[in-house]
Amino acid sequence: MTSHRTRIKICGLTRETDVDAAVAAGADALGFVFYAHSPRAVTVERAAALARRLPPFVTPVGLFVNASDPEVAAACHAIPTLLLQFHGDETPPECERHARPWLRAARISPGFDLLDFAQQFHGAQALLLDAHVDGYGGGGKVFDWSLIPRGVSLPLVLSGGLNPANVGDGVRQLRPWAVDVSSGVESAKGIKDADAMHRFCDAVREADALGAGIPA
Repeated sequence: MTSHRTRIKICGLTRETDVDAAVAAGADALGFVFYAHSPRAVTVERAAALARRLPPFVTPVGLFVNASDPEVAAACHAIPTLLLQFHGDETPPECERHARPWLRAARISPGFDLLDFAQQFHGAQALLLDAHVDGYGGGGKVFDWSLIPRGVSLPLVLSGGLNPANVGDGVRQLRPWAVDVSSGVESAKGIKDADAMHRFCDAVREADALGAGIPA
């Protein structure tokens, strides 16, 4: 079987110690929330300071919800390598106009047409699949993975209620391109737990190894 390494994104970082611990655990990307209503929100200046701690090949990701063009531009200017992640009602042209690689969140619920959504947002690097909850941003809830159809034209990032105990099942069942976690590795909102982040990353690697037929 062909080996596939599932990429890992840890989102909602607010502290230097958590950034360092996430990198040490093996995260491929760290998310910074630019949505004022989130308990994990950070300013552009704060996110830029945290992002400067990242070593090469660890990607900073900015989470936006219906942000204005100047707000997105300010974040891009402050963090030159920022990958954009849109979680609101952004249209494809609104996602593309910043001339940066971007992800689009899809809020999965019964009846949601992910195949059509992927066609509409075909310029995205990937679709981030999250549970449909009231309001915007992640709700820390697991959705019904059986709702994900086969044949989606874009890479998929599995999100929504993942934690060290269930992420291995998600990786084995769905073989997503990447997984995304926030509240599942926290001791409090916006406060990450270093041990939980390590256990999360270890669970992903173990699931990858089992999928490739490699002894864990």
